[in-house]
Amino acid sequence: MTTVGPTSSPGWLVVEGQNDLHLVTHLCRRSDPGLGSAFAFHDAQGVNGVLDRVRAYINQPDVSAVGFVVDADADPVNRWREVADRITAANSDIQLPTAPDPDGTVIPENPAIGSPRIGIWIMPDNSATGELEDFVAQMIPGGDPVWPLSQDYIDGIPPEARKFDDDSITKNQVHAWLAARRFPGLVGLAIREGDLSVNNPLSQRFLTWLSRLFR
Repeated sequence: MTTVGPTSSPGWLVVEGQNDLHLVTHLCRRSDPGLGSAFAFHDAQGVNGVLDRVRAYINQPDVSAVGFVVDADADPVNRWREVADRITAANSDIQLPTAPDPDGTVIPENPAIGSPRIGIWIMPDNSATGELEDFVAQMIPGGDPVWPLSQDYIDGIPPEARKFDDDSITKNQVHAWLAARRFPGLVGLAIREGDLSVNNPLSQRFLTWLSRLFR
């Protein structure tokens, strides 16, 4: 597990991997640098790592706010239940909504039961199937000349030559697009270079969720 940021921070964002970490870091730097200093990261190295750390963060007394970012993959409803079940197992007094908030779930802190403020974001948008790259696809500016070429390249690979599932087509299209950047393959640096927009509605919803959670 990788820790990034001040270890004394009372706020933590637990993510699945380095791509998530770099995405959030550069989103904050481009849009709201002060927001990025309000929390530290834990790279849990996969969705199971995130789920396994829910109890520890919710029950840690010096944590004022904690957010969990996980991919929906093929079943956003089941992913929500997995996270919700871990929270309930950690503290059965925490009142959870029955479904994720489309704008990102934030559960207020409750000192009476010893729970911090808790945030949940299910990539890409709290309702659709998909993962981080589906979020990134929404950041590619309209009219970008490389994006349709990247889509055509992946779509044109014959089924018998594909070593990826149909569920990950967008992921592969995004990485084909990233391969044509100045710093190939790096989501965070594509944001830094201005190749990815931070002003699209989904990015702004995510940033607003972070602000609600950590400020």
